[in-house]
Formats: sequence, C-alpha cells, structure tokens
Amino acid sequence: MRRVQFFDTTLRDGEQSPGVNLNAEEKVAIALQLERLGIHVLEAGFAAASPGDLEAVRQVGEAVKEATVVSLARAVPGDIEKAREALRGAENPGIHVFLATSPIHRKYKLNMTREQVLEKAENAVRLAKKYFPHVEFSMEDGGRTEKEFLCQVAERVIPAGADVLNVPDTVGYLTPAEYGEIFRYLKERVRGIEKVKLSAHCHDDLGMAVANTLAAIEAGVEQVEGAINGIGERAGNTALEEVAMALATREDHYQVVTGLNLREIAKTSRMVSKLTGMPVPGNKAVVGANAFAHESGIHQDGMLKNSSTYEIMRPETVGLEATQLVLGKHSGRHAFRDKLSEMGYRLPEEKIDSLFIRFKELADRKKRVEEEDLVSLVEEKWGGEEEIFTLETVQLSYGNRSVPTASVRVFDLRRRRALEEAACGNGSIDAIFKAIDRVTGEVVHLEDYKIASVTHGKDALGEVFVKLRQGDSTVQGRGVSTDVLEASARAYIHAVNRLAGRLVERKGETVPASSGS
Repeated sequence: MRRVQFFDTTLRDGEQSPGVNLNAEEKVAIALQLERLGIHVLEAGFAAASPGDLEAVRQVGEAVKEATVVSLARAVPGDIEKAREALRGAENPGIHVFLATSPIHRKYKLNMTREQVLEKAENAVRLAKKYFPHVEFSMEDGGRTEKEFLCQVAERVIPAGADVLNVPDTVGYLTPAEYGEIFRYLKERVRGIEKVKLSAHCHDDLGMAVANTLAAIEAGVEQVEGAINGIGERAGNTALEEVAMALATREDHYQVVTGLNLREIAKTSRMVSKLTGMPVPGNKAVVGANAFAHESGIHQDGMLKNSSTYEIMRPETVGLEATQLVLGKHSGRHAFRDKLSEMGYRLPEEKIDSLFIRFKELADRKKRVEEEDLVSLVEEKWGGEEEIFTLETVQLSYGNRSVPTASVRVFDLRRRRALEEAACGNGSIDAIFKAIDRVTGEVVHLEDYKIASVTHGKDALGEVFVKLRQGDSTVQGRGVSTDVLEASARAYIHAVNRLAGRLVERKGETVPASSGS
C-alpha cells in the first residue's frame, strides 16, 4: 500500500485561531508530542512574522530530531532569509513558500498579472532551494484558481526545485468531488509532476475539510496538511486525528498507510487543547469526551453483547484506556510521582514538589481525584515563565443586595513580602480581578474569560482561562481549583505574571502573523 505523510500546522495555522498565543516553551512541548505521534513534517511558525515567532521556530527546530521542521514564508526574499536564520540549527530543516494564484487574489490582493505571479513563484522557489533541502510551494487559494493556470505554476516551480506542491482549499469552498478532480487534472497534464509530492490543505468553512482531504487522498496525493483538533483560521483546518483514524479504520477502502503512532492521538489532542485554551467539543469525532460514550439502553445492551455493534473504533487505539485513578488525600509523594511517570510526564523534582502541594490541596476538597484532574494540575502553568506573584489567599463578601467585595493576599517574590488589597466589583469575579490589579500594580484589560469543568460531579475541578491585554501584548492565563473563584484568581495571576515578566511573544510586529494557506 502507498504511504501518505502528515504535515502538521498546529503551531502556525492553528495558532492563528483567535485568542491563541503560544510561547516558545509551549510550542516546543507540543512539537515534541507531535513527533511522538509520528508527524512527518512540522510547521513551527512564521519566522518573518516577529522576533518572537522566529525564536519559537528556532527552538522547535533544535528540539525536534525526526520530523522535518519548516517555517512558512511568503514568496519574498526577506521571508526566506528569516526562515533560513531561524532553522540554521535544525536537524531536518525545510521551508513552506506560498503565493496566491486565484483571479480574485491576483486582482485585489496582489495586483499582479499571471506572468508576474509565475515569475515571482519561480524566483522564490529557486532562492529557497539554495538554503533548504526540503521546499514546499503552496498555491494560495488554489481551489479557486483556473486549473490550467495551476498547471502553469506547477511547471515553473518544479524545475526550480520544489519538492512538494500544495493546492490548498484556502477558504473551504470546494466539494470533495471538485477538490479531488484538481489533483487528477494536475497528474494527467503537468510535465514532471512525478518529481514532487502533491499535498492537500483544506479549511473547514463549509464543514468539508476532512471529506475534501480524504477525496484528495483517493485522487493520489502523498501528503495531507491540517491541525490537531482542527484548530486554525476562521472555522479551522482539517482535523488530522480524524483523517488518521479514517485511514486506519477504513484501510480496506483507502489502501494507504501513515506510519503514525495512533495511541498518541488522545494525549496530543488533550495537550493542544490545554495549551491553546480551546476546549474540545464533547461530540468531536475521535477525541471528544463522548466519542466512546454510550447512554442509550439499546446501545448499552448491544455493547455488552459485542462492542462492534456500536463502536467502529476501540478507545485503546487512540490511547484512551479506561484506567482507574486511585490517588487520594492519603497518597504519598512516591505514589504521586509514579502516577505522573505512568501518565508520560517527566518532570524535575522541584516541579513535582510544587505539584504535590497542589495535589494535596485538591485531594482535601474532592472525594475522588481523577486522571483529568492531574493533567490540569500539571498543565496549569506549563509555560515555565518566572513567577513574580503567587496567590496566598482570596476572600469574598457577597450578597444579592450588597456590593461584592474581594480581598486578596499575594506574595511578591521580587520584594520578598506579602501584599494585600481589597476591591469592589460588579460581581464576584470582577471584584477579585480588580483586587489583583491593585495588589500587583499592573494595568491590564480583560479580553476574554472562559470556564470549564475538568471532570463531573459537584466537586469537579474547574478550569479557568483568561486573556489579558497590556498595550500591544496579549497573553493567556490558566488556573484550576474545585472553587471556580479561586481558579479565576489563579488564572488571572498566571496571566499577570506573563505580562510582568515581559515573556510575552509579540506576534505581527514585522508582518501579519497570518497567511492564506
């Protein structure tokens, strides 16, 4: 059977999801997990977008050893030079160059003729090939480009050195039949098409990204592009985990192999969700909380008799074994450390010590500590930024006929002393956040606030995500607790620490951090 390789753009197109801002350490953590999943090509970012993006691409390139690491670049020398600078130390460097080709983009965005587009594309690929052993060229908005012009572009960039030719459905407009036909057309008419891998990159504006990607595979593409959990611009990208499981489950139909380690799917999905602050819907295919859940009596009866009556995939295949967590308030440090190791976390002793304190606090409040609770504790402050303020206490006075008042006590590690302040607000959360503003002295603006339940039941762990803006810097903060008010305070303090420590990654200082692929 032929092999299809996976190109992951979670760290580039996925990070362009509104509200997502990953720092370099978070990108490296996700990249290493993607490598464990078996991703073949990993798009680390857009090096020319900002100094922060360039540094993140550099760190990912140096950390990843097996996968090819690429940076996105427009078809201009400056972008290509930035990509080269970022990936000098990478084990397997590559570049992903793109240029719009559709009539609407040529007329309104580029203001270029067909011949100008052809010349610019060829020159960019020739320059990129001087620096990189792996060059991918994308015809932005290829789905709405004249097919004969796609052929012309292909016949210019292939001799120039392109190794991969990508035809993206940039705006998610095409049907599966239309998208598959584009690749058949190219394979039949382009001279030298056998010298490159054809690649599919689909967006989900009409909910057809996965279907279009599978249609492209049937048409003969050798690479598919997308993001974990389908995150990305607008309605998102192709969800790579769905494509992987479709190919594995229906291998009889598609007759292709991927080489992915499917048991890493659930863990990868969970990590991306936690670090981006984008929850996975319960009914999400493959990785949703309800993907392997059965409530109907008829379904339950069938499952008890033979699981294949209602399950076409086994949860174990994607790494969702139903394990029982037995940790509780009487558990010791050794058992806690072993459990973290069993879950795949390799952490330094000082990190384990701080997590053990948080675990004990949680165990005193919950009857049952579940694995999802531990995951949230571990990933609560994954970024590794310096802690300037730590939350000690938060107290609240509230009544439906009185003004909510909050008092907070934080420890300032710079001054090495505890600080206290109080504030009133429109509600409990508002009062807490205003008190933290006073005690830290940071002037910030709350852009977004989200809360989710990690587990089930009255004592479920609450997870809060906040997004703060200070000037042109925007950061995310995460906090977990059985008390949502405490979780909110922890999330806010986490975000304030990121701003106060000036470890924010400023996207778009040089060029917009978006692309059309």
